[in-house]
Amino acid sequence: MKFELPKLLYSYDALEPFIDARTMEIHHAKHHQAYVDKLNMALEKYPELQEKSLEELLVNLDAIPQEIRTAVRNHGGGHFNHSFFWRTLCSPALSQPVASLSNPSKGGIPTGTLAEAITKTFGSFEKFKEQFTAAASGIFGSGWAWLVTENPKSEARNSKLTILTTSNQDSPISQGLKPILGLDAWEHAYYLKYQNKRPDYIAAWWNVVNWKEVEENFKGLS
Repeated sequence: MKFELPKLLYSYDALEPFIDARTMEIHHAKHHQAYVDKLNMALEKYPELQEKSLEELLVNLDAIPQEIRTAVRNHGGGHFNHSFFWRTLCSPALSQPVASLSNPSKGGIPTGTLAEAITKTFGSFEKFKEQFTAAASGIFGSGWAWLVTENPKSEARNSKLTILTTSNQDSPISQGLKPILGLDAWEHAYYLKYQNKRPDYIAAWWNVVNWKEVEENFKGLS
C-alpha cells in the first residue's frame, strides 16, 4: 500500500485572512505531496515496510534499514506532521467563541478537560499561549512547536502536558510522546504572506486552531 496525500476538510481559502489560500495550496498540494512521494520511493524496495502504518514506522526508527532510515525519518515525519497539522486547523468562525467573532484577532480558546489541564500545568491559557509562542518563535531554522503528553498511555486528565520543539520534520511520536497540538514553523508555511515575520504568522495561527479537534486529541478519541 502506498501512502497518499490526505484531503483537507476545508477549502484552501477557509483560513483567510490569517493563512492565505495560495500558501495553503502550495503547502498542501506541493510540499506535503512531495513528502508522500519521497516516502513511497524510499519504501519501494521494502515491501514488508509498506504493510506498516506511518506511526509504526516512526515510533521505531532504529528498526528501519539504515539505507532508508533518514528518508523515512524526514519524509515520513513530514507526512505525519502535516496530516496532523491540517486536522487541527479550521475556519476562524469555527475556531472562535461567538462572543469574540466581533474581534477576530482574539482567537478561540480550549474548553473542557483540555482547558483544565492547561490551566493546571501552565497557570492559565494566556500563560500557555505565551510559552508556546515563545517556543515556536525561538526555533532556529525549520521545525515544529508542539504541545504533547509525556505519558500517552495514561488517562488524559492525568497526563502531563509539555511544550517542546522539534527540528526539521522530526515527530514527537518518535520520542514516545503523543502530540496534542502542533505548529508548522517552516518558512513554507507562512512566507508568501508574512515573509520573514514568523511571530506575525504565529499570532495569526492562534485564530484558526481547531480546539475541538485538539480536545479530541487530548482525550485520545481521534
